[in-house]
Amino acid sequence: MASAAHHGAQTGLGASLSRFRSARFAAPASGLARFLPKGLYGWLRALLILALVIQIARLIWTIITPIAPLGDWQARTANVMSAPSRAALFASFDGFDRAAATGDASAAVTSLDLTLYGLRMNEASGGGSAIIAGSDGVQRSYGVGEEVAPGVKLVQVLFDHVVLERGGLRESLFIDQSVPADTVGDTAAAPATTQQPLPVAQAGPLTAEAITAGIGFAPRTENGRVSGFAVTPKADGAVFAQAGFKPGDIVTEINGRKVSSAQDGAALAGQLRPGARLSLLVERGTETLPIALIIPEP
Repeated sequence: MASAAHHGAQTGLGASLSRFRSARFAAPASGLARFLPKGLYGWLRALLILALVIQIARLIWTIITPIAPLGDWQARTANVMSAPSRAALFASFDGFDRAAATGDASAAVTSLDLTLYGLRMNEASGGGSAIIAGSDGVQRSYGVGEEVAPGVKLVQVLFDHVVLERGGLRESLFIDQSVPADTVGDTAAAPATTQQPLPVAQAGPLTAEAITAGIGFAPRTENGRVSGFAVTPKADGAVFAQAGFKPGDIVTEINGRKVSSAQDGAALAGQLRPGARLSLLVERGTETLPIALIIPEP
């Protein structure tokens, strides 16, 4: 009986110690758990609050310390070149690239019986085309690399002249060759020819008959296809000048339609009648400009 009572007392004491230990170590854990977020939503809310606190702290720090963190920033002083240095710099710069445009201008003037009526440069590709007439007077368009005459090839198109290659030598063909120059292959210099200016345009309205008799339209071909009409003066050239044309002009559009075949010339001739108003787009060197032909009614 005494043994049973003693055993019961020990069991009760052990249970009390166990409860005491559990309460002692569980109490701190329960207190910390109250401050920890629970679940995914709780953790996301805690991260957002933390990011907001950091941004508020950075804003307050920026307001309190407007100077950069690396110290008092000072702008660099401008390095202004002296007047002689600026003059030397601009003297070495050519905004119009005239040095590159000269090309083979130093080549001797050709003695071939060729006449240059117009040219079109293509600075992007280095190519271009030129309207050249031979001894027969027929104007044709040639691209860079094409043969102008037997053994003569067009190799370069520049601002006011083209460069031809004949027998391994390069020769220049200018639009205006009235200035005396040394020729290739001739022992004696050819006599200079003076280009006669066109007469002053006659006053008065243009007529269909005057345009037909005073202006010539010759097809210009490129890669075997007609791409325009080269206009040339006839007779005394007064009607040609009065219409607003100049030597070397190429008509590329008629009333908003591009020239694409020789039949366009016949269509143009058919529209030359009293009361007609023709709008032409003309290539003049490197420029493109409109010309209006207005034929009044009688």
